[in-house]
Amino acid sequence: MNRPHSRADHARRNTRRNPLRKSNSAQYENIDKQILALHQAMVKKLIAKPELRQHVIDTIELRYANGQLRHGGYLVWSCLMECIDDTPDSFIEGVLADTPQMRKLRRRTPFVNVLTEQEREQALLG
Repeated sequence: MNRPHSRADHARRNTRRNPLRKSNSAQYENIDKQILALHQAMVKKLIAKPELRQHVIDTIELRYANGQLRHGGYLVWSCLMECIDDTPDSFIEGVLADTPQMRKLRRRTPFVNVLTEQEREQALLG
């Protein structure tokens, strides 16, 4: 007789296939720290250089139209970009929020090509 799999069984199988799915993985946490450091630099640059924002908005729209970004993620990124002028502190807090949702969204950031390679290296070095 087959018994239904529990959530624990399912989670165990998923972590064997993909060790990065394990939320307490040191490697996973290290990647999140690097991504956060890059986003700290990117939000500062997006606030300082408004001419970079349209590229981010275009990326958000294109990914959503192509099905590469779900509706919830689309709403989050769009709302954050809308508040950048009026409430830059809210923009910064939103992008850098330490929540599971924002950690996941930052991994597929629409802030592509905001930083130069030198700026990326500098952000990662601290």
